[in-house]
Amino acid sequence: MSLLHLSFTSKYLCGTTDVNVILPDLPYGKDPKDFYMSGEKYKVLWLLHGTFGDYSDWLRKSNVELYACEKQIAVVMPSALNSNYIDWKTFSMGYNMFSYFFEELMPAVYGWLPVSQKREDNFIAGLSMGGRGTCVYAFAHPEKFAAAYSFSASPNELKEPDPANPFAAREVTLINNFGGMEGYKNSPLNLWDIIRKNVEEGVSMPKLYFASGDKDPIAYKPFLAFREYAKELGLDAEFFEIPGYSHEWRFWDLCLQDALARFIPDENRKPLF
Repeated sequence: MSLLHLSFTSKYLCGTTDVNVILPDLPYGKDPKDFYMSGEKYKVLWLLHGTFGDYSDWLRKSNVELYACEKQIAVVMPSALNSNYIDWKTFSMGYNMFSYFFEELMPAVYGWLPVSQKREDNFIAGLSMGGRGTCVYAFAHPEKFAAAYSFSASPNELKEPDPANPFAAREVTLINNFGGMEGYKNSPLNLWDIIRKNVEEGVSMPKLYFASGDKDPIAYKPFLAFREYAKELGLDAEFFEIPGYSHEWRFWDLCLQDALARFIPDENRKPLF
């Protein structure tokens, strides 16, 4: 595969940001001019990292390059700090990750690189915080993605933070970022209500997949709760409960393989779950 590292100044992030992009490489025996000048637009996977991660995580900790090569798909891996993939207007000069993704990153990739803008050619996935970001983006703009796959993360009902929760401090900061609970519940993070509304209104959704290891101390209980909620709503989604795995890269690498097998089916690489 061809690996591109983009580093550019972002209007919405108010500073320089980094993105790694994998593109299909020149096939053996193919004429370079014919290949590079073909005008082909590739399918694209928008792949999101988790808390404490960045644009390099998937390349360093998984076999994403191998799997992308097998599927001949472009993969876009942005940096998002610990933003939960939403807009932080209260941070410094502003770090507006939600707006950046749709209003800047997607146009940049579509304009600069040989990838398709068609809904049927766009997929999104991520792990942990990136799994939550996958849900936020897929439910906010379902018209942009053919499928979405969340690894070790599920939508949850927004409530006052539980002090016993190790991530309570982040929840408090999120609530403050939106000016209080009312603003928080009116934000793109309120997936519990957004999903209900989308189902009631018959919104055309991407194909939805959720996976969690049954030993995951962070994601497993929310996964079970959301699975029940989705069943209650009649949400069309598939859930994969994988025994023996925790919140770990070995699991996320398996999830990535499963996701690509489902996004781009073929006889040689079948789904793992």
